[in-house]
Amino acid sequence: MKNITLDITKASCFLAEGAVAAFEPKVKAAQEALENGTCPGNDFLGWLHLPSSITPAFIAELQACADVLRQNCEVIVVAGIGGSYLGARAVIEALGNSFAWLIQDKKNPTILFAGNNIGEDYLFEMTEYLKDKKFGVINISKSGTTTETALTFRLLKKQCEAQRGKEEAKKVIVAVTDAKRGAARTCADKEGYKSFIIPDNVGGRFSVLTPVGLLPIACAGFDIKALVEGAQDMEKSCGKDVPFSENLAAQYAAVRNGLYQNGKKIEVLVNYQPKLHFVSEWWKQLFGESEGKDLKGIFPASVDFTTDLHSMGQWIQEGERTIFETVISIEEPEKKLLFPNDEENLDGLNFLAGKRVDEVNKMAELGTRLAHVDGGVPNIRISVPKLNEYYLGQLIYFFEIACGISGNVLGVNPFNQPGVEAYKKNMFALLNKPGYEAESKAIKERLAKEQ
Repeated sequence: MKNITLDITKASCFLAEGAVAAFEPKVKAAQEALENGTCPGNDFLGWLHLPSSITPAFIAELQACADVLRQNCEVIVVAGIGGSYLGARAVIEALGNSFAWLIQDKKNPTILFAGNNIGEDYLFEMTEYLKDKKFGVINISKSGTTTETALTFRLLKKQCEAQRGKEEAKKVIVAVTDAKRGAARTCADKEGYKSFIIPDNVGGRFSVLTPVGLLPIACAGFDIKALVEGAQDMEKSCGKDVPFSENLAAQYAAVRNGLYQNGKKIEVLVNYQPKLHFVSEWWKQLFGESEGKDLKGIFPASVDFTTDLHSMGQWIQEGERTIFETVISIEEPEKKLLFPNDEENLDGLNFLAGKRVDEVNKMAELGTRLAHVDGGVPNIRISVPKLNEYYLGQLIYFFEIACGISGNVLGVNPFNQPGVEAYKKNMFALLNKPGYEAESKAIKERLAKEQ
Protein backbone atom coordinates (compact mmCIF):
# COMPACT_ATOMS: atom_id res chain seq x y z
CA MET A 1 0.00 0.00 0.00
CA LYS A 2 1.40 3.38 -1.04
CA ASN A 3 1.57 6.32 1.35
CA ILE A 4 0.77 9.94 0.79
CA THR A 5 3.87 11.88 -0.28
CA LEU A 6 5.16 15.40 0.30
CA ASP A 7 7.03 17.66 -2.12
CA ILE A 8 8.55 20.77 -0.56
CA THR A 9 10.99 21.62 -3.36
CA LYS A 10 8.85 24.47 -4.74
CA ALA A 11 8.64 26.00 -1.27
CA SER A 12 12.17 25.48 0.09
CA CYS A 13 13.58 27.18 -3.02
CA PHE A 14 12.19 30.46 -1.62
CA LEU A 15 14.35 30.05 1.49
CA ALA A 16 18.09 30.35 1.96
CA GLU A 17 20.04 27.22 1.11
CA GLY A 18 19.95 24.81 4.04
CA ALA A 19 17.16 26.71 5.83
CA VAL A 20 14.82 23.73 6.02
CA ALA A 21 17.59 21.42 7.22
CA ALA A 22 18.46 24.00 9.88
CA PHE A 23 15.01 23.41 11.39
CA GLU A 24 15.71 19.73 11.93
CA PRO A 25 16.94 20.08 15.54
CA LYS A 26 14.05 22.41 16.41
CA VAL A 27 11.52 20.03 14.91
CA LYS A 28 13.12 17.05 16.60
CA ALA A 29 13.01 18.82 19.97
CA ALA A 30 9.39 19.81 19.36
CA GLN A 31 8.37 16.23 18.59
CA GLU A 32 10.31 14.89 21.59
CA ALA A 33 8.47 17.39 23.79
CA LEU A 34 5.19 15.89 22.51
CA GLU A 35 6.39 12.35 23.18
CA ASN A 36 7.77 13.17 26.61
CA GLY A 37 4.81 15.29 27.62
CA THR A 38 7.03 18.25 28.42
CA CYS A 39 5.35 20.75 26.08
CA PRO A 40 2.66 23.30 26.97
CA GLY A 41 -0.77 21.70 26.98
CA ASN A 42 0.65 18.29 27.84
CA ASP A 43 -2.65 17.23 29.40
CA PHE A 44 -4.15 17.18 25.88
CA LEU A 45 -1.83 14.71 24.17
CA GLY A 46 -4.25 11.78 24.03
CA TRP A 47 -4.46 12.06 20.22
CA LEU A 48 -0.73 11.41 19.77
CA HIS A 49 -0.91 7.62 19.93
CA LEU A 50 -4.66 7.34 19.62
CA PRO A 51 -4.68 5.44 16.29
CA SER A 52 -2.48 2.62 17.59
CA SER A 53 -4.61 2.34 20.74
CA ILE A 54 -7.88 1.71 18.88
CA THR A 55 -8.82 -1.95 19.15
CA PRO A 56 -10.93 -4.11 16.79
CA ALA A 57 -13.39 -4.59 19.66
CA PHE A 58 -13.89 -0.82 19.98
CA ILE A 59 -14.43 -0.44 16.24
CA ALA A 60 -16.96 -3.28 16.41
CA GLU A 61 -18.82 -1.53 19.24
CA LEU A 62 -19.00 1.70 17.25
CA GLN A 63 -20.12 -0.16 14.15
CA ALA A 64 -22.85 -2.00 16.08
CA CYS A 65 -24.26 1.30 17.34
CA ALA A 66 -24.05 2.78 13.85
CA ASP A 67 -25.91 -0.23 12.46
CA VAL A 68 -28.79 0.31 14.91
CA LEU A 69 -29.10 3.93 13.80
CA ARG A 70 -28.78 3.00 10.12
CA GLN A 71 -31.53 0.38 10.42
CA ASN A 72 -33.95 2.67 12.26
CA CYS A 73 -33.38 6.08 10.70
CA GLU A 74 -33.94 7.72 7.34
CA VAL A 75 -32.00 10.75 8.59
CA ILE A 76 -29.32 11.08 11.27
CA VAL A 77 -28.58 14.56 12.61
CA VAL A 78 -25.09 15.12 13.98
CA ALA A 79 -25.32 17.91 16.57
CA GLY A 80 -21.93 19.47 17.31
CA ILE A 81 -19.73 22.47 16.61
CA GLY A 82 -16.06 22.94 15.75
CA GLY A 83 -14.11 19.76 16.29
CA SER A 84 -17.32 18.01 17.28
CA TYR A 85 -18.50 17.96 13.66
CA LEU A 86 -15.85 19.20 11.21
CA GLY A 87 -13.79 15.99 11.12
CA ALA A 88 -16.81 13.78 10.55
CA ARG A 89 -18.20 16.12 7.91
CA ALA A 90 -14.81 16.31 6.16
CA VAL A 91 -14.64 12.53 5.75
CA ILE A 92 -18.33 12.01 4.93
CA GLU A 93 -18.40 14.70 2.24
CA ALA A 94 -15.04 13.62 0.80
CA LEU A 95 -16.26 10.04 0.36
CA GLY A 96 -19.94 10.60 -0.33
CA ASN A 97 -21.85 11.29 -3.52
CA SER A 98 -21.66 15.01 -4.33
CA PHE A 99 -25.41 14.99 -5.01
CA ALA A 100 -26.44 12.85 -2.05
CA TRP A 101 -28.91 15.53 -0.95
CA LEU A 102 -30.83 14.97 -4.21
CA ILE A 103 -30.61 11.18 -4.27
CA GLN A 104 -32.87 8.97 -2.17
CA ASP A 105 -30.23 6.45 -1.17
CA LYS A 106 -31.91 3.21 -0.16
CA LYS A 107 -28.76 1.86 1.49
CA ASN A 108 -27.64 4.78 3.63
CA PRO A 109 -29.41 7.36 5.80
CA THR A 110 -29.06 11.04 5.03
CA ILE A 111 -26.55 12.69 7.38
CA LEU A 112 -27.34 16.26 8.44
CA PHE A 113 -25.16 18.56 10.52
CA ALA A 114 -26.62 21.00 13.02
CA GLY A 115 -25.66 22.63 16.29
CA ASN A 116 -22.89 24.54 14.54
CA ASN A 117 -24.75 27.84 14.20
CA ILE A 118 -27.61 29.81 15.73
CA GLY A 119 -29.37 30.61 12.47
CA GLU A 120 -33.09 30.63 13.17
CA ASP A 121 -34.03 30.09 9.53
CA TYR A 122 -31.60 27.16 9.27
CA LEU A 123 -32.99 25.49 12.38
CA PHE A 124 -36.62 26.14 11.37
CA GLU A 125 -36.03 24.69 7.91
CA MET A 126 -34.29 21.65 9.42
CA THR A 127 -37.16 20.94 11.81
CA GLU A 128 -39.64 21.33 8.93
CA TYR A 129 -37.64 18.88 6.81
CA LEU A 130 -37.59 16.34 9.65
CA LYS A 131 -41.35 16.47 10.29
CA ASP A 132 -42.16 13.43 8.15
CA LYS A 133 -38.83 11.64 8.63
CA LYS A 134 -37.77 8.82 10.94
CA PHE A 135 -34.71 10.55 12.33
CA GLY A 136 -32.12 9.99 15.02
CA VAL A 137 -29.57 12.23 16.70
CA ILE A 138 -25.90 11.98 17.63
CA ASN A 139 -25.34 14.68 20.26
CA ILE A 140 -21.63 15.52 20.48
CA SER A 141 -20.62 17.79 23.33
CA LYS A 142 -18.18 17.34 26.19
CA SER A 143 -20.02 19.76 28.45
CA GLY A 144 -23.52 19.69 27.05
CA THR A 145 -23.75 23.45 27.57
CA THR A 146 -22.10 24.79 24.40
CA THR A 147 -24.81 27.21 23.32
CA GLU A 148 -25.12 26.34 19.63
CA THR A 149 -25.21 22.58 20.19
CA ALA A 150 -27.29 22.59 23.38
CA LEU A 151 -29.94 24.80 21.80
CA THR A 152 -30.15 22.54 18.74
CA PHE A 153 -30.19 19.32 20.74
CA ARG A 154 -33.07 20.58 22.87
CA LEU A 155 -35.08 21.20 19.69
CA LEU A 156 -34.16 17.83 18.18
CA LYS A 157 -34.80 15.85 21.36
CA LYS A 158 -38.29 17.31 21.76
CA GLN A 159 -39.14 16.73 18.09
CA CYS A 160 -37.78 13.17 18.02
CA GLU A 161 -39.76 12.25 21.14
CA ALA A 162 -42.92 13.85 19.74
CA GLN A 163 -42.65 12.02 16.43
CA ARG A 164 -41.38 8.62 17.56
CA GLY A 165 -42.47 8.40 21.18
CA LYS A 166 -40.13 8.70 24.14
CA GLU A 167 -39.19 5.00 24.32
CA GLU A 168 -38.38 4.67 20.62
CA ALA A 169 -36.52 7.98 20.68
CA LYS A 170 -34.17 6.57 23.33
CA LYS A 171 -33.00 3.95 20.82
CA VAL A 172 -32.04 6.51 18.17
CA ILE A 173 -30.46 9.25 20.28
CA VAL A 174 -26.79 8.70 21.08
CA ALA A 175 -24.56 10.88 23.25
CA VAL A 176 -20.85 11.36 22.65
CA THR A 177 -19.70 13.21 25.74
CA ASP A 178 -17.62 13.31 28.90
CA ALA A 179 -17.23 10.13 30.93
CA LYS A 180 -18.60 11.55 34.19
CA ARG A 181 -19.37 15.27 34.07
CA GLY A 182 -21.57 17.77 32.30
CA ALA A 183 -25.15 18.29 31.22
CA ALA A 184 -24.91 15.94 28.22
CA ARG A 185 -23.62 13.12 30.45
CA THR A 186 -26.38 13.73 33.02
CA CYS A 187 -29.01 13.74 30.27
CA ALA A 188 -27.67 10.54 28.67
CA ASP A 189 -27.63 8.69 31.99
CA LYS A 190 -31.09 9.93 32.96
CA GLU A 191 -32.70 9.08 29.63
CA GLY A 192 -30.80 5.82 29.10
CA TYR A 193 -29.14 6.81 25.80
CA LYS A 194 -26.35 4.75 24.33
CA SER A 195 -23.21 6.82 24.89
CA PHE A 196 -19.55 7.01 23.97
CA ILE A 197 -16.80 8.90 25.75
CA ILE A 198 -14.76 11.84 24.52
CA PRO A 199 -11.37 11.27 26.19
CA ASP A 200 -10.41 14.02 28.64
CA ASN A 201 -6.96 14.31 27.07
CA VAL A 202 -8.16 14.82 23.46
CA GLY A 203 -9.23 18.30 22.39
CA GLY A 204 -12.07 18.77 19.93
CA ARG A 205 -10.00 19.61 16.88
CA PHE A 206 -7.92 16.45 17.38
CA SER A 207 -10.94 14.22 18.03
CA VAL A 208 -11.92 12.90 14.60
CA LEU A 209 -10.42 9.46 15.40
CA THR A 210 -12.49 9.18 18.59
CA PRO A 211 -16.24 8.38 18.59
CA VAL A 212 -16.75 12.08 17.82
CA GLY A 213 -15.80 11.37 14.21
CA LEU A 214 -15.86 7.61 13.90
CA LEU A 215 -19.52 7.09 14.87
CA PRO A 216 -21.04 9.55 12.35
CA ILE A 217 -18.66 8.26 9.65
CA ALA A 218 -19.79 4.68 10.33
CA CYS A 219 -23.43 5.83 10.27
CA ALA A 220 -22.84 7.25 6.79
CA GLY A 221 -21.75 3.81 5.62
CA PHE A 222 -18.00 4.27 5.40
CA ASP A 223 -15.24 1.92 6.56
CA ILE A 224 -13.93 3.23 9.88
CA LYS A 225 -11.56 0.25 10.18
CA ALA A 226 -9.74 1.37 7.01
CA LEU A 227 -9.74 4.99 8.21
CA VAL A 228 -8.07 3.96 11.48
CA GLU A 229 -5.59 1.72 9.66
CA GLY A 230 -4.49 4.66 7.52
CA ALA A 231 -3.95 6.76 10.64
CA GLN A 232 -2.07 3.92 12.33
CA ASP A 233 0.32 3.58 9.40
CA MET A 234 0.94 7.34 9.33
CA GLU A 235 1.57 7.29 13.09
CA LYS A 236 4.40 4.82 12.42
CA SER A 237 5.69 6.80 9.44
CA CYS A 238 5.90 10.00 11.50
CA GLY A 239 7.30 8.51 14.70
CA LYS A 240 9.92 10.39 16.70
CA ASP A 241 12.67 7.98 15.63
CA VAL A 242 11.92 8.29 11.91
CA PRO A 243 14.75 10.29 10.25
CA PHE A 244 13.90 13.87 9.29
CA SER A 245 14.48 13.03 5.61
CA GLU A 246 11.66 10.44 5.79
CA ASN A 247 9.30 12.12 8.28
CA LEU A 248 6.71 14.00 6.23
CA ALA A 249 5.14 15.74 9.22
CA ALA A 250 8.51 16.99 10.46
CA GLN A 251 9.39 18.33 7.01
CA TYR A 252 6.03 20.06 6.64
CA ALA A 253 6.37 21.67 10.07
CA ALA A 254 9.90 22.79 9.22
CA VAL A 255 9.20 24.36 5.85
CA ARG A 256 6.02 26.18 6.95
CA ASN A 257 7.84 27.67 9.97
CA GLY A 258 10.74 28.63 7.72
CA LEU A 259 8.37 30.42 5.37
CA TYR A 260 6.61 32.11 8.32
CA GLN A 261 9.92 33.49 9.58
CA ASN A 262 10.51 34.87 6.09
CA GLY A 263 7.31 36.88 6.02
CA LYS A 264 4.86 34.34 4.63
CA LYS A 265 2.07 34.88 7.14
CA ILE A 266 -0.80 33.17 5.30
CA GLU A 267 -1.05 29.52 4.29
CA VAL A 268 -3.65 28.72 1.64
CA LEU A 269 -4.77 25.09 1.51
CA VAL A 270 -5.65 24.25 -2.08
CA ASN A 271 -7.62 21.36 -3.53
CA TYR A 272 -8.69 20.48 -7.05
CA GLN A 273 -11.51 18.19 -5.92
CA PRO A 274 -14.76 19.80 -4.66
CA LYS A 275 -15.21 16.83 -2.33
CA LEU A 276 -12.29 18.13 -0.24
CA HIS A 277 -13.96 21.41 0.73
CA PHE A 278 -14.69 20.30 4.29
CA VAL A 279 -11.27 18.73 4.67
CA SER A 280 -10.06 22.31 4.27
CA GLU A 281 -12.59 23.54 6.84
CA TRP A 282 -11.36 20.93 9.33
CA TRP A 283 -7.72 21.84 8.58
CA LYS A 284 -8.44 25.55 9.14
CA GLN A 285 -9.77 24.87 12.61
CA LEU A 286 -6.91 22.49 13.43
CA PHE A 287 -4.16 24.97 12.59
CA GLY A 288 -5.99 28.23 13.31
CA GLU A 289 -7.08 27.27 16.81
CA SER A 290 -3.76 25.59 17.58
CA GLU A 291 -1.34 28.28 16.39
CA GLY A 292 -3.26 31.55 16.47
CA LYS A 293 -2.35 32.92 19.89
CA ASP A 294 0.18 35.09 21.72
CA LEU A 295 0.01 37.43 18.69
CA LYS A 296 1.62 34.69 16.58
CA GLY A 297 0.57 32.16 13.99
CA ILE A 298 0.19 31.51 10.29
CA PHE A 299 -3.31 32.49 9.13
CA PRO A 300 -4.97 29.40 7.57
CA ALA A 301 -7.09 30.04 4.50
CA SER A 302 -8.42 27.75 1.79
CA VAL A 303 -9.58 27.75 -1.82
CA ASP A 304 -11.32 25.25 -4.07
CA PHE A 305 -9.63 25.20 -7.48
CA THR A 306 -10.24 25.55 -10.31
CA THR A 307 -13.42 27.35 -9.14
CA ASP A 308 -11.60 29.96 -7.06
CA LEU A 309 -9.03 30.63 -9.76
CA HIS A 310 -11.81 32.74 -11.24
CA SER A 311 -12.14 34.78 -8.05
CA MET A 312 -9.23 34.51 -5.59
CA GLY A 313 -6.80 33.48 -8.31
CA GLN A 314 -5.97 37.08 -9.19
CA TRP A 315 -5.03 37.95 -5.60
CA ILE A 316 -2.94 34.81 -5.21
CA GLN A 317 -1.12 35.45 -8.49
CA GLU A 318 -0.37 39.15 -8.04
CA GLY A 319 -1.38 40.28 -4.56
CA GLU A 320 0.80 40.96 -1.52
CA ARG A 321 3.55 38.35 -1.31
CA THR A 322 2.74 37.20 2.21
CA ILE A 323 1.28 33.83 1.26
CA PHE A 324 2.27 30.27 0.48
CA GLU A 325 0.16 27.38 -0.79
CA THR A 326 -0.21 23.78 0.31
CA VAL A 327 -1.87 21.74 -2.42
CA ILE A 328 -3.67 18.45 -1.75
CA SER A 329 -3.53 16.52 -5.01
CA ILE A 330 -5.54 13.33 -5.57
CA GLU A 331 -3.62 11.11 -7.97
CA GLU A 332 -6.47 8.88 -9.17
CA PRO A 333 -10.18 9.80 -9.09
CA GLU A 334 -12.74 7.15 -8.21
CA LYS A 335 -14.74 7.51 -11.43
CA LYS A 336 -13.83 7.81 -15.11
CA LEU A 337 -15.32 10.30 -17.58
CA LEU A 338 -14.00 10.97 -21.11
CA PHE A 339 -14.28 14.31 -22.87
CA PRO A 340 -16.56 13.92 -25.93
CA ASN A 341 -15.99 14.96 -29.54
CA ASP A 342 -18.35 17.54 -31.04
CA GLU A 343 -18.76 17.84 -34.82
CA GLU A 344 -19.31 21.61 -34.82
CA ASN A 345 -16.52 22.27 -32.29
CA LEU A 346 -17.88 25.75 -31.57
CA ASP A 347 -16.01 25.90 -28.26
CA GLY A 348 -12.73 24.82 -29.90
CA LEU A 349 -12.23 22.01 -27.41
CA ASN A 350 -12.04 19.04 -29.78
CA PHE A 351 -8.32 18.85 -29.06
CA LEU A 352 -9.37 17.38 -25.71
CA ALA A 353 -11.65 14.71 -27.20
CA GLY A 354 -10.99 11.26 -25.76
CA LYS A 355 -9.03 12.57 -22.78
CA ARG A 356 -10.13 11.91 -19.22
CA VAL A 357 -11.59 14.96 -17.50
CA ASP A 358 -9.07 14.36 -14.72
CA GLU A 359 -6.20 14.85 -17.18
CA VAL A 360 -7.55 18.32 -17.93
CA ASN A 361 -7.82 18.96 -14.19
CA LYS A 362 -4.25 17.76 -13.58
CA MET A 363 -2.88 20.08 -16.28
CA ALA A 364 -4.82 22.95 -14.70
CA GLU A 365 -3.18 22.03 -11.40
CA LEU A 366 0.32 21.88 -12.89
CA GLY A 367 -0.16 25.05 -14.90
CA THR A 368 -1.41 26.90 -11.82
CA ARG A 369 1.49 25.70 -9.72
CA LEU A 370 4.00 26.89 -12.31
CA ALA A 371 2.27 30.28 -12.61
CA HIS A 372 2.04 30.80 -8.85
CA VAL A 373 5.66 29.81 -8.22
CA ASP A 374 6.71 32.19 -11.02
CA GLY A 375 4.56 34.83 -9.31
CA GLY A 376 6.42 34.41 -6.02
CA VAL A 377 4.12 32.00 -4.18
CA PRO A 378 5.91 29.07 -2.51
CA ASN A 379 4.12 25.77 -3.12
CA ILE A 380 3.99 22.63 -0.97
CA ARG A 381 2.35 19.58 -2.57
CA ILE A 382 0.74 16.68 -0.72
CA SER A 383 0.01 13.83 -3.09
CA VAL A 384 -2.75 11.38 -2.10
CA PRO A 385 -2.98 8.15 -4.16
CA LYS A 386 -6.79 7.84 -3.94
CA LEU A 387 -9.64 9.50 -2.10
CA ASN A 388 -10.69 6.66 0.19
CA GLU A 389 -10.94 5.90 3.91
CA TYR A 390 -7.38 4.60 4.24
CA TYR A 391 -5.71 7.64 2.72
CA LEU A 392 -7.98 10.07 4.52
CA GLY A 393 -6.87 8.38 7.76
CA GLN A 394 -3.27 8.98 6.72
CA LEU A 395 -3.97 12.61 5.85
CA ILE A 396 -5.79 13.31 9.12
CA TYR A 397 -2.99 12.00 11.31
CA PHE A 398 -0.32 13.65 9.14
CA PHE A 399 -1.90 17.05 9.71
CA GLU A 400 -2.48 16.41 13.42
CA ILE A 401 1.11 15.44 14.23
CA ALA A 402 2.48 18.20 11.97
CA CYS A 403 0.27 20.70 13.80
CA GLY A 404 1.50 19.57 17.21
CA ILE A 405 5.14 19.80 16.10
CA SER A 406 4.65 23.12 14.33
CA GLY A 407 2.91 24.73 17.30
CA ASN A 408 5.76 23.72 19.58
CA VAL A 409 8.32 25.12 17.13
CA LEU A 410 6.33 28.37 17.06
CA GLY A 411 6.47 28.54 20.85
CA VAL A 412 2.76 28.49 21.67
CA ASN A 413 0.50 26.03 23.46
CA PRO A 414 -1.08 24.21 20.50
CA PHE A 415 -3.77 22.58 22.61
CA ASN A 416 -5.69 25.41 24.27
CA GLN A 417 -8.02 28.05 22.83
CA PRO A 418 -8.47 30.82 25.41
CA GLY A 419 -9.51 33.34 22.76
CA VAL A 420 -12.61 31.32 21.90
CA GLU A 421 -14.10 32.15 25.30
CA ALA A 422 -14.13 35.92 24.72
CA TYR A 423 -17.23 36.01 22.53
CA LYS A 424 -19.07 33.58 24.83
CA LYS A 425 -18.55 35.83 27.84
CA ASN A 426 -19.98 38.81 25.96
CA MET A 427 -22.88 36.81 24.51
CA PHE A 428 -23.90 35.44 27.92
CA ALA A 429 -23.69 38.91 29.43
CA LEU A 430 -25.89 40.34 26.67
CA LEU A 431 -28.42 37.51 27.14
CA ASN A 432 -28.53 38.10 30.92
CA LYS A 433 -27.45 34.56 31.74
CA PRO A 434 -27.62 33.86 35.48
CA GLY A 435 -24.21 34.27 37.04
CA TYR A 436 -23.18 36.99 34.58
CA GLU A 437 -24.89 39.93 36.32
CA ALA A 438 -21.71 41.99 36.77
CA GLU A 439 -20.64 41.37 33.18
CA SER A 440 -24.15 42.24 31.94
CA LYS A 441 -24.08 45.57 33.77
CA ALA A 442 -20.60 46.42 32.52
CA ILE A 443 -21.28 45.60 28.88
CA LYS A 444 -24.56 47.51 28.85
CA GLU A 445 -22.84 50.58 30.30
CA ARG A 446 -20.14 50.29 27.68
CA LEU A 447 -22.67 50.03 24.84
CA ALA A 448 -24.63 52.99 26.18
CA LYS A 449 -21.46 55.14 26.09
CA GLU A 450 -20.71 54.05 22.51
CA GLN A 451 -24.13 55.13 21.22
